[in-house]
Amino acid sequence: MKKTSKLVLLTSFISILSAFAASPMMDTSKVILASEIKETPTKLPFEEKIVTNFQNLNKDFLRAIARKESSNNYTIVNKWGYMGKYQFGRTTLDALGYSHISNKEFLSTPLVQEEAMMKLLQSNKYILRREIRKYSGTAINGVYITESGLLAAAHLAGPGNVKLFLRDNINVKDGLGTSLVDYLDIFSNYKVKI
Repeated sequence: MKKTSKLVLLTSFISILSAFAASPMMDTSKVILASEIKETPTKLPFEEKIVTNFQNLNKDFLRAIARKESSNNYTIVNKWGYMGKYQFGRTTLDALGYSHISNKEFLSTPLVQEEAMMKLLQSNKYILRREIRKYSGTAINGVYITESGLLAAAHLAGPGNVKLFLRDNINVKDGLGTSLVDYLDIFSNYKVKI
């Protein structure tokens, strides 16, 4: 029962944060810092878990998001401070349990970036589980709604803003002018399993 309460609190916290910024619990003992990688065997402790998760998630979906976000560049930082291949903000990383990893370490550790993306997708899917069931396969103002589109839109604008769009037709945009509706449309044709 305590684990359920913690999960509810964490997902509520992430949902609140995502309303202000583009946004499961993480076993922090499995995170490898960039400074430790030199002395680490070739297979990192969490690498097997990530590979298993990638087999369940459509690789094309992740590649498409990474291409749109950063042109697949793990080391890029945009002018608003969003970092890495999937353009994470510091607030989202902290909420996912990466507060002990510096920006430099995050940017220099691709496997941590991949794991963070998996955790964010899992968290967003949990937060949006009711909306995914209710709206997938429907259209809102001519925008076809799918699970992959909702997850991509949540990555861009946060799950709270996705809920606002579904409920009140409020379409937010990022600093570059990319809207939540753009992501719902661009990423609508992917099969995902998380």
